[in-house]
Amino acid sequence: MPDAHAAFIAGLPKAELHLHIEGSLEPELMFMLAAKNGVRLPYATVEDVRAAYDFSDLQSFLDIYYAGAGVLHTAHDFHEMTRAYLERAIADSVRHVEIFFDPQTHTDRGIPYQTVVRGIRSALEAAEREQGLTFRLILCFLRHLSAEAAMETLEEALPLREQIDGVGLDSSEVGHPPSKFAEVFARARAEGLPAVAHAGEEGPPAYIREALDLLQVRRIDHGVRSEEDPELMARLRKEQIPLTVCPLSNVRLRVFDRIEDHNLRRLKDAGLLVTVNSDDPAYFGGYVNANYQAVAEGLGFGTEDLAELARNSFRASWLDDDAKARHLADVDAYVERWRG
Repeated sequence: MPDAHAAFIAGLPKAELHLHIEGSLEPELMFMLAAKNGVRLPYATVEDVRAAYDFSDLQSFLDIYYAGAGVLHTAHDFHEMTRAYLERAIADSVRHVEIFFDPQTHTDRGIPYQTVVRGIRSALEAAEREQGLTFRLILCFLRHLSAEAAMETLEEALPLREQIDGVGLDSSEVGHPPSKFAEVFARARAEGLPAVAHAGEEGPPAYIREALDLLQVRRIDHGVRSEEDPELMARLRKEQIPLTVCPLSNVRLRVFDRIEDHNLRRLKDAGLLVTVNSDDPAYFGGYVNANYQAVAEGLGFGTEDLAELARNSFRASWLDDDAKARHLADVDAYVERWRG
């Protein structure tokens, strides 16, 4: 019943915990900012950009992703990109977001760190003030760059510690294990910054273990390859370590050939704390509700399954216990109204 699922999903209160703000840059805004900032794109039209979104793996996506980010120059550019995402999120009944940004993508091309974070936060603060959408902002280190570069980025951010809520690790996973960044995350931890990390998307389950044991992360971003390690699965279940799963992203990057092949159902049925998110929605063909719809249609998730994913999104968030309880009550009330 795709129409019924879509209607249920549309109003279902939820949080989004795995969103790269640079990955929400739609081609139309990309072209607009390129023209404003005098950036020459390797594409003639919006349609050419979308046609390039036929990725063979993570790296083929990242090549286009970094090229697109090159149109962002001013705090206003970052504000507009973030505002556009937040409007879509609010339309999808998202009540709370925990989003990633990649300062090195911008500082390495001469954009000041403060320009990046000021633009993103101004949009987040406006959405909170005007529409009640709460947020956390997570600074991510690019793992294909050196640990020394990551430490420099952290040191640059720390004088303005109040602007960020945590740290993360993203970009090319294979060949760049979490252990490479153990000292950086220890430094962040000493400053009271909680951590997350991408692990077990293309990398092996061992990367998930390293992220937990060496980086002491609170959540695993992706984590779908945990299924290959029964002991790790038992640990994730026992400790209720959240996985921020991104189904459409996983299919577009060939982690799974089809949505019907995705292991989200098995992970959920095994008792893991799984959530559904959009990752880089401008590139992967769908924002958060489209991901909920995909698992409803492709994996047979019914309304109670979908409601549990929404509950998990709040349980896995960095909200305080009172806020979590309010959101969970809202989900329960919504389900009861839906049942009539």
